[in-house]
Amino acid sequence: MHDVSLEIGLGESVAVTGASGAGKSTLLALLAGLDLPTAGKVWLAGQDLTVLDEDGRARLRAQRVGFVFQSFHLIPSLTALENVMLPLELAGRADARRGARAALEQVGLQARLGHYPRQLSGGEQQRVALARAFVGRPQVLFADEPTGNLDAVTGERIGELLFELNASSGTTLVLVTHERSLAERCARTLRMEAGRVLA
Repeated sequence: MHDVSLEIGLGESVAVTGASGAGKSTLLALLAGLDLPTAGKVWLAGQDLTVLDEDGRARLRAQRVGFVFQSFHLIPSLTALENVMLPLELAGRADARRGARAALEQVGLQARLGHYPRQLSGGEQQRVALARAFVGRPQVLFADEPTGNLDAVTGERIGELLFELNASSGTTLVLVTHERSLAERCARTLRMEAGRVLA
């Protein structure tokens, strides 16, 4: 990253585009506090991530942030319902089962609650991942190529769901994507090249 200065407003949707190796995923990791910058500061939900220790950053992510990745990152030994319950349980929520069930219904998977990831299609797994990301009503959702491993039709449906959930919950969305149609649905597009934000 070189002299990146960037501000994303509450409820805004921003697409981050650019060639492979441009620094898109690195930028996402910095914005989410998964990595720390060698210089400068990163603020998330009013907190300076650079002064928090690893536990502090993890706590902030658990309270304020949702993630959707290209490779789903579901836990294979947990059912769809248990995967979505997990962030609520970690947050100490007593209503984890009810909340997870409602989130899975929202993404059309009420009939697949007891299925394990290996029993679900790629599109279904990504819908579980979306339900898990949104179940805690995060202030910010980071999505890294969420349709990258899906066929065009399934990717289109996941994109629709992503923006539906984003609109209904008022979540700030930061989306890394190669898909022009997804990027065009965001309020703003940032293009990256060799670690620099160009627009």
